[in-house]
Amino acid sequence: MKIYAAPLQGHTQAVWRRHHAAIFGGIDSYYTPFLRVEKGETRRRDRADIALENNPGIDIVPQALFRDAAEFRLIAEAVAEAGLDRLDLNLGCPFPPQTRHGRGAAMLLKPDALAEVAAVAAEEFPGLRLSAKIRLGMERPDEWRDIIDTLNAMPLERVAVHPRVARQQYGGELHMAEFEEFLAASAHPVVLNGDLRTPADLQNAAERYPALDGLMPGRGLLARPSLAAEWRSGTEMPADELRARVLALHDAILGDFEATLCGEAQILSKIKPFWEYQTPDTLFPRRYLKQLAKATTLAKYTAALNA
Repeated sequence: MKIYAAPLQGHTQAVWRRHHAAIFGGIDSYYTPFLRVEKGETRRRDRADIALENNPGIDIVPQALFRDAAEFRLIAEAVAEAGLDRLDLNLGCPFPPQTRHGRGAAMLLKPDALAEVAAVAAEEFPGLRLSAKIRLGMERPDEWRDIIDTLNAMPLERVAVHPRVARQQYGGELHMAEFEEFLAASAHPVVLNGDLRTPADLQNAAERYPALDGLMPGRGLLARPSLAAEWRSGTEMPADELRARVLALHDAILGDFEATLCGEAQILSKIKPFWEYQTPDTLFPRRYLKQLAKATTLAKYTAALNA
């Protein structure tokens, strides 16, 4: 069973992927934060994030956030120009600023638009291998039933499912009964995403659903970067070793930011999210995590880090 790293905006960019692969490993493919269209073209920083030179030796799957075939076409062109032949369709982003404009999970309500995307891919990008990452619906966990025939007709390598609806964001119950129905109805290999936080969570999912193509931890992997490697080895990492490796990952990312970004404010804005998913008082004391979050200068940030 494969382990795919889920894409999270502001967290799993190329700098994180490079150093996570080197320090922790255990991931088969890293899904990148979505590319999207702005002012009629793909964003420059998105194109840089998927550039092969920024992802040396890492297997990546770019992801597209789009509202129609025209936006899909622009993103597919950028992916082809980058020398990549895979693209994941974001059909699960729950954030209202995107769903209000018909992107992300809102695409689940537009089967005709999805069919048009599939036609454009087949006609204009015949070598492009597609996959999709979805929610079960926008408001109800059974809304996937209205789109399953469209998904099954598309040439998808796999479908990753987060068993919540968009209005839940990332909280509330997982609708596992509906997920099981989707698993049975899907013509494509299925990946489970959502609330995979510990090696035991991965093991339980693998045992409960042996037909899965893979597992896709997201927030759990940020909180515990050793997650995939621990599950593969069958051994949990001692706390001291895990703490040391998390700090090594942080320091490597911070070093890259200091070498490439301009000004302390920009560096701090990029590095502080590193700690957002750490559970206080497990590996790192709560009071120091608060100091890191409040630091207004690199000197204060480094002092809290050293402490």
